[in-house]
Amino acid sequence: MPTTKEKSVKKSAAKSKTAANASSVTLHGLAPYVEKKNEEYMNEQQREHFKQILKAWRHELMEEVDRTVTHMKDEAANFPDPADRATQEEEFSLELRTRDRERKLIKKIDKTLLRVEEDDYGFCDQCGVDIGIRRLEARPTANLCVDCKTLDEIKEKQITGG
Repeated sequence: MPTTKEKSVKKSAAKSKTAANASSVTLHGLAPYVEKKNEEYMNEQQREHFKQILKAWRHELMEEVDRTVTHMKDEAANFPDPADRATQEEEFSLELRTRDRERKLIKKIDKTLLRVEEDDYGFCDQCGVDIGIRRLEARPTANLCVDCKTLDEIKEKQITGG
């Protein structure tokens, strides 16, 4: 029978294992990129890492499209009750709206993959500085650095009044 000290050691090991798993959050099934000391920004390894993230993300979105088509075919029914019919139509409408947004996102992912291939990925379109590994992992399709994006949003608020 384990002693109190052994139980404590096991609990501590389990907690650290859980913490390690929580800190290594995956991006579309891929672990975050670990930068090496004095590593050149957007080197071949980093570009390959982001290419994998973008392709995995695109693949997930395409699978979702397939699931939606199948779901809509299988679930389409002509309900005699108007309320049931309206509910189903609203559900389909929301699903189609979501897929339309994802279709636009897939186009953006494709453009970003092209930028990766052309070695033009990871740099701000407005000022040319590094966007940063962490920002790109948060939003792999980002094409503006944090400062330029913030200014862009401020200008948009001033124009739209929102």
